[in-house]
Amino acid sequence: MIWCDDLALSMSIRDGSRFWRIDAAKVTSQKRLAQLPISEQTESYRHFARVYTQHGNLLTPGPAALTLARMGSRSRYPGSFGSRISWGGMLTPAIRNIIIACTCVFFLQTIVKLLFPPEYTALFNHYFGLVPWYVTRRLFVWQLATYLFLHATIWHLVFNMLFLYFFGVDLERTWGTRRFYQYYFLTGIGAGCINVLIKAILDPRGTGFSFAIPTIGASGAIYGVLIAAGIMFPDRQVWLFPFPISIPMKLLVAGSIIIEFFLSLDLGGDNVSHITHLGGALVGYLYLRRGLFLYRFRNDYLDWKRRRARRKFEVYMRDHKNEPPRNSDDRWVN
Repeated sequence: MIWCDDLALSMSIRDGSRFWRIDAAKVTSQKRLAQLPISEQTESYRHFARVYTQHGNLLTPGPAALTLARMGSRSRYPGSFGSRISWGGMLTPAIRNIIIACTCVFFLQTIVKLLFPPEYTALFNHYFGLVPWYVTRRLFVWQLATYLFLHATIWHLVFNMLFLYFFGVDLERTWGTRRFYQYYFLTGIGAGCINVLIKAILDPRGTGFSFAIPTIGASGAIYGVLIAAGIMFPDRQVWLFPFPISIPMKLLVAGSIIIEFFLSLDLGGDNVSHITHLGGALVGYLYLRRGLFLYRFRNDYLDWKRRRARRKFEVYMRDHKNEPPRNSDDRWVN
C-alpha cells in the first residue's frame, strides 16, 4: 500500500511473511513523485522496492498500513486550508508594517503621557507633529513624514487603521507593495505640504494661533487611499454600517469628499484638520490622473500640428492651382 505527498513518501512491501516500510524521504536522490502521472508514479514505486530491498539500512519493519514520514503545514488539497488559521493572507506587507509602526508610536506616546509631565507630551507632539511654524521657520522638514505616525487617542488610531485596512489591502494587491508605499507616503507628505501652504497663505507672518498647533494622524494619507479605491474600484459595493444598505465605492468617496469640504468651511473649528484630508485626496487624484492630463496635452499638441500642416498644404495648392512645379525634373504619374 502506498501514499504520496509533496514532502514524504512511504510504502509497504511484503517480503515473505514480513512487511517492510520504505521511507522515500531517506533517499537523497528522490524525485518529486507527486508531480508525475499515475503510471509513472507506479513504475517509480516498483523501482524503489527493487532497489531498497538490497539495502537493509533503508528498510525498517512496520505494519502493512499507510504511513506518513513527515507532514508539512500545507494542506494536501489546494481547496482546503487545514486546521490552522493563517493571518498572513488578511494583511498585506505594507498595510501590516504601517499598522505596526503607528501602534508602536502610539504606545510610545502613551508611555510619555503616563510617566512624564504634560510638557513632555506637548514637546513630543511639537517636535514630531506637523507644525507650520517649525517647518517654515526652522526647517523641520521631517515633520512632513513623522506626523503620519502620531495619533491623539486610541480611537483616532483604530479608525484610521481600519480605514487603511478596508480600502488599502486590495490596492496593495493590485499595485504591489513598493508602489503602495510610494503612493501612501506621497499622499501623506503632499497633504502635509498643502496644510503648511494654506496656513502660510492665511497667516503670512506666522503669528496666529493655528500656525503653531501640531497636526497629527495618518488621515491625509488615508484619504489618498480612499480616493484611489474610488478610482480603481468605482463599482464595488460598500456596506454602510450599521445601515443594511450598500452603495458603490465611487458614491462613498464622492460623499466623503463633499462632507470634508463643507466641514472645512466651518470657521468655529472642531480640532480636525479637514484641509489635510482634502489635501491628501487632491494629491492622490492628481497623481493617479497625471497620465490623463499628459495624454490630453500631447493629443492637443499633435492635433494643432496636423491642423497647421493642413493649412499650409491648402495654401500651397491654392497658390499653384493644382499644377506641378515648372522647374522640376519630377513627373506626375496619373
